[in-house]
Amino acid sequence: MSHESPRPGDILQRLSGMIPDRILSDLSDAVGFWAPTADPSNTTILALRLAHFLGQCAHESDGFKRTYENLNYSAQRLKTVFPKYFPDSSTAKKYAKSGKEIASRVYAERMGNGDESSGDGFRFRGRGYLQLTGRDQYTRFSSFIGYDCVLDPDAVAKKYPLVSGLFFFHDQLLFPVCHQGITTETIKHITFRVNGGHHGLEKRIHYVQAFFEKMNPKSGA
Repeated sequence: MSHESPRPGDILQRLSGMIPDRILSDLSDAVGFWAPTADPSNTTILALRLAHFLGQCAHESDGFKRTYENLNYSAQRLKTVFPKYFPDSSTAKKYAKSGKEIASRVYAERMGNGDESSGDGFRFRGRGYLQLTGRDQYTRFSSFIGYDCVLDPDAVAKKYPLVSGLFFFHDQLLFPVCHQGITTETIKHITFRVNGGHHGLEKRIHYVQAFFEKMNPKSGA
């Protein structure tokens, strides 16, 4: 009796009930962005790619609930998270709880942004499930998706929260890294590329492993 190879849609169905239906729908619509063209029926590769991608998205977006970067920092938190930009209490207190001012300072003159007074840091703050950040990334994503997100940055959060994350994995060449497995070292490497550090690593490991086990059940299960 012939056995039909699984399709990407079959893998997605295994995630039903584990992630919101809207995410499943968006992944189905964007299958060409995450399914390998060489062998789109390779169950393990599909599971590895989606597990790493969804695991990082789940953590960065607080379970797919947040599509904007949270910049509501207290003075003490600013000194802890951004000591380079808020080295003393006086500076931290001046900016505390003002997301616009914080982002404009922290992201100024890097990632393609202008200086602090330009407001680019806030204009191109983190959006989407993987927190696309900076004018440079918004510009590259605009070319990728065919919509001007530099002119309309909120579209990343409202229209393209998932696809912007898929773009990030493509842009940073992370999908090939996913093929290395779900080891702690691989998750740490991808986490650093996504986060710039290892914030929330234990939760990310949990998410990635849980997604992988759901999509890639043991043979005969």
